[in-house]
Amino acid sequence: MKTTPKTLTKAEEEIMQALWQLDKAFVKDIVDLLPAPKPHYNTVSTIIKILCDKGFVGFESFGKANRYYPLVPKAAYSKKTMNQFVSKYFNGSFAGMLSFFAQENDITVQELESILKELKQSTDKK
Repeated sequence: MKTTPKTLTKAEEEIMQALWQLDKAFVKDIVDLLPAPKPHYNTVSTIIKILCDKGFVGFESFGKANRYYPLVPKAAYSKKTMNQFVSKYFNGSFAGMLSFFAQENDITVQELESILKELKQSTDKK
């Protein structure tokens, strides 16, 4: 498999979100799932081809039609994207990011404790 690029464009990510949700889909299925105003079929088809070239999407052919599926799991892309975000905006500090969001969104001590409890449970499972 090709190496995944650092980021996707907004349009590419929107298509990937739909494809992750559908798992396997024809272009028409992806267009149907996208919010209004819906992009043109040819636009979605072009973006899908770009995602195939980038190594994000694979396909299987059924005559003249292709059914597409994600090659990159959503969790792997999310992790990479979040790590880049934290690195870019918070000097790589997840604590700094949490502190920022806690202050900006008026998160209560109880909500923070709940988040910490969930984090502890997820790390205990590993």
